[in-house]
Amino acid sequence: MGLLHTYDVDVTWTGAGESGTTSYTSYSRDHEVDFPGKPRLLGSADPSFRGDPTRYTPEELLVAALSQCHMLWFLHLASSDGVVVIGYSDRATGTMRVEAAGHGQFTQVVLHPSVTVASPVRLDGRPIGDEDLGELHARAHEHCFIARSVSFPVRHDPAPMRVSQVAAPS
Repeated sequence: MGLLHTYDVDVTWTGAGESGTTSYTSYSRDHEVDFPGKPRLLGSADPSFRGDPTRYTPEELLVAALSQCHMLWFLHLASSDGVVVIGYSDRATGTMRVEAAGHGQFTQVVLHPSVTVASPVRLDGRPIGDEDLGELHARAHEHCFIARSVSFPVRHDPAPMRVSQVAAPS
């Protein structure tokens, strides 16, 4: 068996107000999420479920976790492969279906990573192209702990590689 990692989080509902859950509309969905040693995260439900649109939702955080995990693995694998990445962004999109009875599930998350490399060649002089970055994305997907843990497809649709117009770091 491999190493086990444990992640602690405290979630506290702050939306009871005067009457608590006397009805579906009587309470706020606001809550606080605390991670040991880190700033408090303010959460709520999706606005379509009476949540505060200025707070983070569990659905948004799941999509963010998938994007972050993929990015971190991609950067690790790029560095191991001699690809000097100097810019990375992603506009990830999660799609969730809600059934008539009120239950639902994500149907997919699509990552749209955009990668900027310092040079069109690796540190050892081998060229880099979109296909090479695509292989790194595929390997990152295979390694991402979060993507391996969900029951819906997580796809990646990378933008074409960008090459920096600034001199590569030495």
